[in-house]
Amino acid sequence: MSTHSDTIRQRLRHEVLVGDGAMGTLLYSRGIPLDANFEHLNLVQPDRVRAVHADYIAAGARLIETNTFGANAVRLGAIGLGHKVAAINIAGARLAREAAGDTALVAGAIGPLGRGRADAAVLDTGQRRAAFCEQVDALVQGGVDLLLLETFAELAELELALAAAVDSNLPVIAQFALLEGGRTRDGFSAEEVARHLTAGGAAMLGVNCGAGPRELLAVLRRLAVSTDLPLSAFPNSGFPEYVDGRSIYLATPDYFAARASEMVAAGATLIGGCCGTGPEHIRALATVLRDARPAPSRSFTAPIAALSQPAALPVVPIAGEWLQRHDVPVTVELDPPRGLDCSGVIAAARQLVAAGVSAISLAENPLARIRMGNIALASRLREETGVDVIVHVTGRDRNLIGLHSELLGAHLLGLRNILAVTGDPVSVSGEAGATGVFDLNSIGLLELLAAANAGHTLYGHELGMPAQFFAGAAFNPNGNTLTGQLHKLQKKIAAGARFVQTQPVYDLAVLDRLVAATADAGIPVLLGILPLVSERNAEFLHNEVPGIVLPESVRKRMQGTSGAAGVKEGMAVAREVIDAARGRIAGFYLMPPFGRVELALELLAYIRKAD
Repeated sequence: MSTHSDTIRQRLRHEVLVGDGAMGTLLYSRGIPLDANFEHLNLVQPDRVRAVHADYIAAGARLIETNTFGANAVRLGAIGLGHKVAAINIAGARLAREAAGDTALVAGAIGPLGRGRADAAVLDTGQRRAAFCEQVDALVQGGVDLLLLETFAELAELELALAAAVDSNLPVIAQFALLEGGRTRDGFSAEEVARHLTAGGAAMLGVNCGAGPRELLAVLRRLAVSTDLPLSAFPNSGFPEYVDGRSIYLATPDYFAARASEMVAAGATLIGGCCGTGPEHIRALATVLRDARPAPSRSFTAPIAALSQPAALPVVPIAGEWLQRHDVPVTVELDPPRGLDCSGVIAAARQLVAAGVSAISLAENPLARIRMGNIALASRLREETGVDVIVHVTGRDRNLIGLHSELLGAHLLGLRNILAVTGDPVSVSGEAGATGVFDLNSIGLLELLAAANAGHTLYGHELGMPAQFFAGAAFNPNGNTLTGQLHKLQKKIAAGARFVQTQPVYDLAVLDRLVAATADAGIPVLLGILPLVSERNAEFLHNEVPGIVLPESVRKRMQGTSGAAGVKEGMAVAREVIDAARGRIAGFYLMPPFGRVELALELLAYIRKAD
């Protein structure tokens, strides 16, 4: 082992180092489109990459990562750049080295091969390790000081990458991202991951992405009792908001940096930023940590040799019921009443149960208009009809404290299926004087549910036992491109979503794009079907309801229609979409307009006839 590597290992343990922030966030903000390959910029636009490194160093970063996160043979091969793996990684290392000089350490960034990619699925263990070795070798050739493995959601893949990286004789930082219930995708807890990575030869281990500073701080405290290695933390800049077609991380630099001292106290000696962070976040971080020193040596409670197998995740029996009750699951959305009489909703639910519905999807104040509370109504529906109910929960109407309380109350009532949605803005409702809260968006809600399933609140307070929520997410396939929505869907799945209900689809081209884009999602996708009933209805949905887009061909079909003729044409459109989706989508999510449950019953019978 070289003297240089020994020195770096000592620095990782005995100094508090400030890392850099996100590369992709900054490149995108500076005009690089999301569908570009950021790693290829090392060759074709090196000045853009060099400028990002320089800005982070100027902000106070003393360890920067190469722009090579996805520069492996699987990811690059999928876009025809597999022959440039070595060139891209070598260039990435040299660009970072040029910017760093003697001011900062250069870490060669290595990410997962790409879960769900067709090329990765057919590779055996030897081939996957070879892909990591190829990237490691190129980064070493480019002159990095150490290697940084990040955003690995599966311990098995992270251990494979770690073995390849350790063979380089450079110090290796191994970072992972936890999913639902505080576990990796393959079922390991943070404590178990720490023991495995320590035994595997990591010089430092840590966590990145997934959540903001508060959540990563909680994970650091768990890691600290499972290893004596120094720890790293690269949190996102809080929870993202979807604004004007893109995910925006709204946490201020001061908020982002506020937990840094606590992270150091928990054992972290390397702190940087992940998604949504920029030079301003790192500058705030460097200010907070200017005189910081590592925490005193700590003792950890678990022996390194105690490498355990994945523990079973909390049992969620509801998940095996409504989704598996029929070959094609079908949910139907009902709206709570605007007054105190819920007899109509109960009657509709009874009809749907008799017709073979899989679950009722119960909206919460749709279009931000006042309706009966859906949690109480969901409980009544279960009592009266025995139907499984998917309760929509928004971040619009309650603050973080209220959301915790309401969801714990829902659990007490036996409600397990939750659809986490941000909620329509209050501005669309016309309810004068009302304001939106939005302490959490849909991803934040999913993380709250995941925390409850792990037995604690988002604040880390213990609940006494794990909850058994089965969380779902919304997805909008409409629009000119799916890039932004797919990125958000990946975030939702990582945060704990286990099924998806989409916005209504009317365009068969949109359906084709949706099917292709979600083929590897790993969770069931239920296609939204909202029958049109008139020209006026079609134009309102197209022009005024967020997330709904009608193709010109359907709008022309609805022109001049109303009454029975409008319903007939709208139902014909709905059946055509259903026929085109059969066998290509997991199930359907029916949304009868204006409470007309008879239209949902007709479509449900149509689906079940061929089920």
